Amino acid sequence: MEKIKVVHVVEALGGGVYTYFKALSFFFGNIDKEVETFIIYSGNRGEINPSKIKEEFSSNIKLIEIPMVRDFSITKDIKATIQLTKTLKYINADVVHLHSSKAGVLGRISLSFLKNKKNVYYTPHGYSFIRTDISTFKKNIYKFIESKMNYFFGATTVACGDTEFEIASEIGKSKLIRNGVNIKNIAKHYKQPQNEKLTIGIVGRITEARNPQLFNNIALKYKDFNFIWIGDGNLRKEITAPNIKITGWLFNETEVLKHLSSIDVYMQTSLWEGLPIAILEAMALKKPIIATNIIGNKDIVLHNETGFLFEKIDDKLDEYFNALENENTRIRMGENGLKRCKSVFDINKNFNNLYLLYKEDLSFSK
Repeated sequence: MEKIKVVHVVEALGGGVYTYFKALSFFFGNIDKEVETFIIYSGNRGEINPSKIKEEFSSNIKLIEIPMVRDFSITKDIKATIQLTKTLKYINADVVHLHSSKAGVLGRISLSFLKNKKNVYYTPHGYSFIRTDISTFKKNIYKFIESKMNYFFGATTVACGDTEFEIASEIGKSKLIRNGVNIKNIAKHYKQPQNEKLTIGIVGRITEARNPQLFNNIALKYKDFNFIWIGDGNLRKEITAPNIKITGWLFNETEVLKHLSSIDVYMQTSLWEGLPIAILEAMALKKPIIATNIIGNKDIVLHNETGFLFEKIDDKLDEYFNALENENTRIRMGENGLKRCKSVFDINKNFNNLYLLYKEDLSFSK
């Protein structure tokens, strides 16, 4: 059987997307006799160690670094597009899969200069226009760009979560293949927490998207609990509550999972999300979840079953924390979360569905 040549393009190689791509490299690296995989990436995110990327990814896939930036920059975007066009022409892949908004734009523009028709896929990992730190005007611009990019350049959107799929379906052709985690590997790090006080944690960059102000305000209100932020970021100064510990950047996955396993409750205070990997990792470690009721979080957490969804600091939040102080409640919700993870968010099952999608579409296009 002839190998399928697949190129993945990503600008935002950091946070949950980094975890996703590392898992992708090993899944497709293990079927390298059937698929030849390339990952074009930009390693300019503060929470990753660029020198370790090649060490941590499967040696059976090919990594190519092209500098790309998140924000709009005419000079840098033109340079990236030229370099991306040359690289894609050289590889001449059967399938090109673009990840996150910036790669979605640059990748489709680059492909428009190539003669050979490709099977093109695009995964937003959280549309830019669902962000809450930008004006309505900017949101409308981002939504307009997404719509027009799809109209003029095409691509099948592969949504990473249920709500993202609903949005994508209104824009154009779309499929649902959820994010996931390697449950078996994560479960190896499970240890029963031994905390004197209820300990609540979050994993991620301390940035506007994660809403550190809300995390801090919750810690200030619930002084009898301990809180931990596993990560670091440019809004570290927003964390002032004395009962919050910040680990700083942890470049070792084992260290991250060790800290994550030590907490009693996982809390996600995000303002916007795609489908957060950190919640899935916490569920794989049998942690009950308390999370803001937004796109992404609500696609994972089953309210009153695997945790609680909340809107703001109010009496309901008091009720949820009171429930989570009970160890039996935490155990029950943690077991429910692990069961849901195995059923819906198993990365190997979901990557296999992605592989089958590539094969099926290629067979139709021949």
